[in-house]
Amino acid sequence: MRTLVIGGGPVGLFCGMALARKGHDVVLVERDGPPPQGRFEDWERRGVMQYRLPHFFRHFVRHHLLEDLPEVWEALVEGGGVPVRPDGFPEEMTGLEARRSTFERVWWSEAARQPGLSLVAGYSREISLRGDRVAGVIVDGELIESDLVIVATGRSTHLGDEHRAPGEGGPCGFSYAARMYRAKDGVEPPSSALPIGAIHHGYQTIVFPQDDRTLSALFVRPTADSGLAGLRHVNSFEAAARQVPNLAPWTDLERFEPITPVMAGSGLSNTYRGGLNEHGTASVAGLFFVGDTVCTTNPAAGRGVSLGLSQAAELVRLLGHDADNRSVAEHFETWRTEHIQPWYEDHVYWDATLLSRFGGEDIDVEGRLPSDVICAAALQDPSMFSVVGPFMGMLVTPTALREVEEAAREVLRSGWRPQYNEGPSAAELAEVVLAESASLA
Repeated sequence: MRTLVIGGGPVGLFCGMALARKGHDVVLVERDGPPPQGRFEDWERRGVMQYRLPHFFRHFVRHHLLEDLPEVWEALVEGGGVPVRPDGFPEEMTGLEARRSTFERVWWSEAARQPGLSLVAGYSREISLRGDRVAGVIVDGELIESDLVIVATGRSTHLGDEHRAPGEGGPCGFSYAARMYRAKDGVEPPSSALPIGAIHHGYQTIVFPQDDRTLSALFVRPTADSGLAGLRHVNSFEAAARQVPNLAPWTDLERFEPITPVMAGSGLSNTYRGGLNEHGTASVAGLFFVGDTVCTTNPAAGRGVSLGLSQAAELVRLLGHDADNRSVAEHFETWRTEHIQPWYEDHVYWDATLLSRFGGEDIDVEGRLPSDVICAAALQDPSMFSVVGPFMGMLVTPTALREVEEAAREVLRSGWRPQYNEGPSAAELAEVVLAESASLA
């Protein structure tokens, strides 16, 4: 069967390689094209805003690769990725510390060796139909014919949207400023099986240990907070990082060398758009949507690649059966409604309520509680961890938290509230940013 995969991120690569191994003749089209002559350092990846931003790859990556593409996992480790898991956690909860550039370099190198998979550079403009079935995709003005089309183009394109119902969601309300560093000789980089996060009064910070003695330091600010917008400038970022205990040790220029400029992440969103039409059916046989084309969430929780690969693995499984393509699309949508959509809905509410708290509002104790508050309350009532622990590991969906929501409510009724981590408030940090900007004027 001739299959066309549009998009060469992790989700598209997984679909392309896994289906090629199942006997499909696969063409994968990536707008940015393969790395120029294998030189990944020159690969700009203009179509992937998050390519240079921090990542942590949860256990889903290892799980799905070992199931379908085990040599890719082995290559990721051999290529510098660091397998990690918290003390006491089972082996199946192993995640991966790596830069996105390292992650994609290894994966593209493996994909180039995959029999039955062709990698093509080009801009995919339009789905071509033959009646009510896909006939292929118009790429750079030419038709590439296929029996199946899998759209894995990411969050910023609209290929095939006319064949599915409108989506929901929008901006999550947060923006990023991040910078990458490498530990100098004799300096130990951070050793942590998970990103090192902190919630301060009005913003968040996260340190991401990575491969090759590198790390990323990240500020997450409310987009509407113009006082922190200056964090995108190098001098302001460095001055602010020195004031925040969670970042200061890992951005000390005596110990860590910056290896990138400050990288801004804007346009972050929580969105969900299924693959069926307004009537809940597949308008076009052989057309599938997967990954960020379906669901995006605020990257702060590190769910994106995990949710994308979970979709890809399920789609590959469904396509492995000799079933009608419309039936496959409808079964796939039912599965996503249960396993993917709840994560989108969780982040919409989590982000909205966190922004409200940053704005000075108290938690509505008798209303629906956001997942971050429930998780924080579990530190006061450890009996909740039997549910909260699996949720934090994404082993159960957010709907499982309903079981312990009343227990969290009881903790809040006692007067307890989540505490902010040590460090300046957003207003105090904005003064640092402003002062640094004024000194350079």
